[in-house]
Amino acid sequence: MSPPELERGALAGAHVDVYDTTLRDGTQREGISLTCGDKLRIARRLDELGVAFIEGGWPGSNPKDVEFFRRAKDETWHAALITAFGATRRAGLAPEDDPSMQALLDAGTRVCTLFGKSWTLHVTEVLRTTLEENLRLVEDSVAFLRAHGRRVIYDAEHFFDGWAADRPYALETLRSAFRGGAEALVLCDTNGGSMPWDVARAVAEVRAALPEAAIGVHTHNDGECAVANALAAVRAGARHVQGTINGYGERCGNANLCSLVADLELKLGARCLPEGRLRHLSDVARFVAEVSNLALDEHLPYVGRSAFAHKGGVHVAAMRRDPRSYQHIEPEVVGNVSRTVLSELSGVGNVRTKLEELGLRAEGAERGILEEIKQREAAGQSFEGAEATAALLLRRRAPGYSPPFSLLDFKVMVGHQGGQCSSEATIKIAVGADVLHTAAEGNGPVSALDAALRKALAPVFPRVLDLQLVDYKVRILDGRDGTAAITRVMIESSDGRQTWCTAGASANILEASWQALADSFEFALGAQASGAAA
Repeated sequence: MSPPELERGALAGAHVDVYDTTLRDGTQREGISLTCGDKLRIARRLDELGVAFIEGGWPGSNPKDVEFFRRAKDETWHAALITAFGATRRAGLAPEDDPSMQALLDAGTRVCTLFGKSWTLHVTEVLRTTLEENLRLVEDSVAFLRAHGRRVIYDAEHFFDGWAADRPYALETLRSAFRGGAEALVLCDTNGGSMPWDVARAVAEVRAALPEAAIGVHTHNDGECAVANALAAVRAGARHVQGTINGYGERCGNANLCSLVADLELKLGARCLPEGRLRHLSDVARFVAEVSNLALDEHLPYVGRSAFAHKGGVHVAAMRRDPRSYQHIEPEVVGNVSRTVLSELSGVGNVRTKLEELGLRAEGAERGILEEIKQREAAGQSFEGAEATAALLLRRRAPGYSPPFSLLDFKVMVGHQGGQCSSEATIKIAVGADVLHTAAEGNGPVSALDAALRKALAPVFPRVLDLQLVDYKVRILDGRDGTAAITRVMIESSDGRQTWCTAGASANILEASWQALADSFEFALGAQASGAAA
């Protein structure tokens, strides 16, 4: 039996259960370590998103997961069922004598997910038991949990490798789980190396052999096919998909639920989340990244900031006529927005669109602005990564714009005395008709400039005391020029509510730093004066 050839929307009306394992499989990614409180915060957001299952962890493996399940009992869950994950009983132990099985019961969840071996290699070389005993481990373990009132999802670990090695045996492990009472048989691509056509064929053949069983899929991304493999499985009849937010997971990660759910709902017409919840997808992706202390990959499909960003002049010109020309969906459907980027590749359409976004009018000046952008980028400036600097370029060309301050002079002195370096900056700026002249020290030249500028502006603009430098990056644009090379400085700033990025470029690193620093303050203060959001 081969999978049916389906067209877009052909799964309309079909329901696919979404099983999130960010809190268990996702935390196996290097660099992620969540506290119990972190896990509960993420679980609440996943529940609000409307996933069907949230795998909280493995209660038999560590105290943190035990605490999570204890605290989860006191929470009210509206859409999701919290599930506990664990292994089948160990060979030689009855289920009631196995500590891992008891830990699953103690977790107190209505649903338990058990994983067992499908691949003969793992049975004989990893478990070091017989093929017949492995079948008993699977069936006994599922039946034990069912006898204690638990719903059971069975994860057939390494299923596709097992299927390739010994199809009759891999299928028999599924039959054992089904006889024990598992409500879903999840075929796992644990090594992440399967191809979509092989997954589709295996799922179709399993469905033909076990037509009464509900089939699911769990894929890893080692071959960059996790989402494609999960989609192939659903097209072949699976109605349960597992994955993680942002694709977090061990090695190369798991199937990215943000992409997978969006594909299923928007491309295939399936229903995965409650009505209207898909628009929260981008917010959830950013929330999970933030709690995980990771920067979200801005180029992720659907949820990344660059997913609907348009840079090329030809593209933007077409977008102004019809957004469908270079966007496969309306970004608002997944909680994202369309953006126009200014760069040396821009056309007049980019400038006009950006002016419209900012609510500015500069009739007749668009080509002059475009030429300035191209010249400044050729000199080392960057606008696409520094949207606040780009916005300032446009504001300065708009009629009636008056900068909150302007530089008259600055000096920076750096010294070394008594085994320590010291920096001092003096600055002279004009604010309206007033000339302000101050000096300040810092732990470096840029820090001293920042302190001096704040000191000068604070009496007139108290808001500057709330601004903080979040990040400072330096890039040498052409190392062949050695210390005379053009240096690009990028500064990320925040007022505690929002962040913005500015940039400067010069052969003098302090001049480049001043450009980025001054733009940051002007952007925030100019936005405040105009009533716009910084």
